[in-house]
Amino acid sequence: MLKEDVVGFNETEIYHDIIESLVTALEAKDCYTSGHSERVAFMTYEVSKKLGIGGNELENIHMAAHLHDIGKIGVPDNILNKTGKLSEDEWQCIKIHPKIGFDILNKSNKLKHITKIVLHHHEKWNGSGYPNGLTKLDIPLGSRIIAVCDSIDAMTSIRPYRKAMDFEKCMEEIVANKNIMYDPTIVDFIENNINFIRNISNFQCA
Repeated sequence: MLKEDVVGFNETEIYHDIIESLVTALEAKDCYTSGHSERVAFMTYEVSKKLGIGGNELENIHMAAHLHDIGKIGVPDNILNKTGKLSEDEWQCIKIHPKIGFDILNKSNKLKHITKIVLHHHEKWNGSGYPNGLTKLDIPLGSRIIAVCDSIDAMTSIRPYRKAMDFEKCMEEIVANKNIMYDPTIVDFIENNINFIRNISNFQCA
């Protein structure tokens, strides 16, 4: 790329342009999750700030949230967009998307620092998640925050196989899975800031 091609853009702006392009490519493939990555990134960013995270760590978590599902590019369309129940083989195929995302982002020296956050966003507090069965604080903080925000958006969004869950029921599910799926500190924050979470979960992409 010629130097004059990037005049007026700083490095962060270029990263965000690349990230937006990658997410757009994913959403062109997976029509049912249109806007999901942006909503999860917005919620993750706002929750992370409220938890006292700032600086480069906040920016890294925000970027990882935008790209948490990028590995779904490697999942066959007939599985990704299936409206019925997944078979065990199909489910195992879905479960490799964090590793695919890790491999994609690891190709960029500029994005290597967010790869582990993406890789571990489906780990669970009790070790029953994937791909590595990490437990508790062995799971990167960014991954733990994304896991909660991802679940909130997924549950409150319409999917081809179910209706959207109302916010109150969603919160009951989040709290019920404290110390099982989710970091208890993050769930405690959610419980203590219900109105804040309600407002940011209602964020709609332009």
